[in-house]
Amino acid sequence: MLVALAVALFVNAAYNVIVWPRFLGRIAKDPRSRAADGSRTTFYRVHLVLITIALVIAAVSAILGVVALVVGT
Repeated sequence: MLVALAVALFVNAAYNVIVWPRFLGRIAKDPRSRAADGSRTTFYRVHLVLITIALVIAAVSAILGVVALVVGT
């Protein structure tokens, strides 16, 4: 059971690490990300915060996956 939990946590971590940084690149290229003066907009900052949270969750998932493997053995 703990091995299945660890696998699920690793899949979650991998998904977040693969998907969200690529999404940030698309957000950065979006015209709504920059104001007329070239500064970053709230649109960009909100997405940056959301992506940062997703990557923190990925890190926590990876750590908990390791813990589940260690406890399960």
